[in-house]
Amino acid sequence: MPAQSKDDGGWKKFMWNSETREVLGRTGGSWAKILLFYVIFYGFLAGIFIGTIQALLLTLSNYKPTWQDRIAPPGLTHTPRSDKSELSFSVNDVETYLKYTKSMREFLEAYNEETQRDQMKFEDCGDQPQEYKHRGDLESDIGARKACRFQRTFLGPCSGIEDKEFGFSEGKPCLIVKLNRIVNFKPKPPLTNESIPEEAQHKIQRNVIPIYCHNKREEDEGKLGEVKYYGIGGGFPLQYYPYYGKLLHPQYLQPLVAVQFVNLTMNYELRIECKVFGENIHYSDKDRYQGRFDIKMTINNY
Repeated sequence: MPAQSKDDGGWKKFMWNSETREVLGRTGGSWAKILLFYVIFYGFLAGIFIGTIQALLLTLSNYKPTWQDRIAPPGLTHTPRSDKSELSFSVNDVETYLKYTKSMREFLEAYNEETQRDQMKFEDCGDQPQEYKHRGDLESDIGARKACRFQRTFLGPCSGIEDKEFGFSEGKPCLIVKLNRIVNFKPKPPLTNESIPEEAQHKIQRNVIPIYCHNKREEDEGKLGEVKYYGIGGGFPLQYYPYYGKLLHPQYLQPLVAVQFVNLTMNYELRIECKVFGENIHYSDKDRYQGRFDIKMTINNY
């Protein structure tokens, strides 16, 4: 058996020196001082980090996003949604529009009468346009706020109550349109007619954000036919605003507008644009859903 080398003995002595009672060349007291230094040092850094986070949290609201001013309000969306914003179907084939009507029924389930019966959560706000419904400040101690009821009957023949096919089976399809939710946002109706096309100026009325749909392309002039609007005032009434957020307004239902195209040209691809008008509603070429949307619609009767 080979003799143990001096190096092996020196290494073992470095690891544990029984004479000086040192570990790795240091006494227990020395190691204790090093450990205490690092505990204090990293504890100090952790304290600074935690204090910074706490100071930041004190500047944040529990109810309103801090950087909401960077949002360009509001988005205008519709149901049913479709790939590439195209709706194409045949009035003679239920399978071609079944997915559209199914998504509309599912969307409107939240607006069923039985879901809005709780008197502690909902209140009647009238069936005519009114002023904003102010329910206190976001940071007040009022707690959860009541929401205005929105009855599906406001949507007329597009409610899905009597006509389960929302007009698709007759070639008179409906779209359910909404303004996206933004905490504490109050849409302002247009003050003058200057920003509204002449053909849409009849839509202006008090306490309503008007919506208007028209043919997107000039060559489609006359092919859109009559468009009907159903809802409170045929637009978005102000009494449903502002929205107080998920914590304070968990049962909130935004107002809806049903747009029905009752005389579209058949067997023709028609591009339609719908826009809302207001003093604080803007549009962007980069976001086709900011304050407006456009959709391609083709109705076949073969």
